[in-house]
Amino acid sequence: MTIKGKAYIAGAYEHPTRKAPDKSVAQLHAEVALGALADAGLSKDDVDGYFCGGDAPGTGPLSMLEYMNLNVRHVDSTNIGGSSYIAHVGHAAEAIAAGKCDVALITLAGRPRSDGSSNGTAPRRDDPAQPDFPWENSFGMETLNAYAMCAMRHMHEFGTTSEQLAWIKVAASHHAQHNPHALLRNVVTVEEVLASPMMADPLHRLDCCVVSDGGGALVVVRPEIARSLKRPLVKVIGAGEAVKHQAGGRIDLTTSGAVRSGAAAFAEAGVTPADVRYVSVYDSFTITVLVQLEDLGFCPKGQGGRFVADGNLISGQGRLPFNTDGGGLCSNHPVHRGGMTKVLEAVRQLRGEAHPAVQVPGCDIALVHGTGGLISMRHGSATLILERE
Repeated sequence: MTIKGKAYIAGAYEHPTRKAPDKSVAQLHAEVALGALADAGLSKDDVDGYFCGGDAPGTGPLSMLEYMNLNVRHVDSTNIGGSSYIAHVGHAAEAIAAGKCDVALITLAGRPRSDGSSNGTAPRRDDPAQPDFPWENSFGMETLNAYAMCAMRHMHEFGTTSEQLAWIKVAASHHAQHNPHALLRNVVTVEEVLASPMMADPLHRLDCCVVSDGGGALVVVRPEIARSLKRPLVKVIGAGEAVKHQAGGRIDLTTSGAVRSGAAAFAEAGVTPADVRYVSVYDSFTITVLVQLEDLGFCPKGQGGRFVADGNLISGQGRLPFNTDGGGLCSNHPVHRGGMTKVLEAVRQLRGEAHPAVQVPGCDIALVHGTGGLISMRHGSATLILERE
C-alpha cells in the first residue's frame, strides 16, 4: 500500500506567540487546534483522528482529547523528538488510507521559554533506567556539544569551514526579516555569526536555534473532503522514517538517518531532489542543516559546505530556498520540536501564502525533513514530500 495521493493537508496554523507565560500548555494545544480547523473550514466535531507527541501534557492523547472535548476513533502518540510531527503527517495519511479516520488533527505546543527549560547548554537529565544512561551521562553530554562534535568531525573529514556554516544562519536571517512573528528579525552577516560567542567549538551562539513557546497544528483529510473545501490542495505524495543508533560506538558523526528516510520518501513520491523547489529542513544548529542536505541527496557527502555558501539557500537568490519563515535558527523552535513549523512553512509555500519577498515562484513540490534526538547519537529521522495539486 502507498499513501501517495491518499491524504491532503487541508488546515495549517502556527501560534503567533513566542513567549506565553499567561497560557497553559493545554490551552496552547487547543488554540492551535482551533486555528488549524478554522483554516481548513472544519469544526472540532469533524475530527475523528488525533495525533500528538511527547509535548502533550498528561497522558498524551487521552488528556488532550478530554481537554478539547474531541470524540475520535483513532489516536497516535508517536514520540521521536523533533521529527515527531513530520512522522505524524505520514501516520495520519496511513490511517486515512486504511480507513481508520477521515479528518486527522495534529497538535504541538509548549512553553520552554517561559518555563526556563533547557536551552541546550545544561547536561542532559535522562531517565537513569535508560540502558544507555551509565555509559553516556557520566561524560556530561548535552545537546550543544553533541552537535558540535558532528560539526568538528565534518570539518576534519571534508574541510568544511565555520564561514560555510555561517551562511546557513545568514540565509535564515534574510528570510526572518519578513516574518513579523520571528524571534530574531535582524539580518546578519557571516562576520557577525563568527563574532558571536563560541558556545561549543566550532559552534557559535548564532549557529544555534532559538528557544520559544508556542506551537502549531495541522489537519489532514481524505481527498474527497479536501476537494470539497475552499482551500488550496496540498497532497501528501511520499513519507519515510528511519532510526539511527550508535551501534555500540561505531557511529559516523557526519551521516544522519536522512539517508534512509529521504530515500524512502523519494521512492514513494516518484520524484528526485532535482524536482524539489523548496525545502523545510530541521535547523536546531547550522550543522544539522548541512548534514541533512547532503544525506537527502541535494549535494554529495562532504560538499555541503560549498553548497550552502554564498547565499545558495536564500529565496530569490540561491538554487534551493530553505526555511523561508526564518526557521528554528531565527523564528520559532517551539518545545525544542521544530518539525511542526517545517511542515507549516512548506504548506504556505505550496499554497502561495508565504511572504511575497520569500515566496518561491511556481512552488509545486516541497520536501520537509526533521531529526529528533541527537545526530551524534541515536535519533529518529522523518521525511515528507508534498505536492500542490
